[in-house]
Amino acid sequence: MKSSNRELGNYGENLACQFLEKNGYKIIERNKSFSRFCEIDIIAQIKNTLVFVEVKTRKTNSFGSPLEAITKTKYTHIRQGALTYLSESKNKFSNFRIDAIGITLEPKLEIKHLQNI
Repeated sequence: MKSSNRELGNYGENLACQFLEKNGYKIIERNKSFSRFCEIDIIAQIKNTLVFVEVKTRKTNSFGSPLEAITKTKYTHIRQGALTYLSESKNKFSNFRIDAIGITLEPKLEIKHLQNI
């Protein structure tokens, strides 16, 4: 399977993008960095809503589900990044939300999408 955490993360983000596109989302940006504390994995659009997506990928659930890795601090950083992006964006979106996608690769591929965390 994938060797490094970065490779695992990239693989999971690719799966998440495919999942989102299959469900009607348009991918706008990936790995948008705002500071050393904040990188938003995927920025997507569905209808008139801008969606900031945090993706967590795990090989197995042995050490907990991937979604459990999104801490309050991590969420706060994502929210700050989202607000910065919105303030700098040339496109004016009336709606935005923060979603999380948890991906577990084994024993079988599982993708969980939580909207508006």
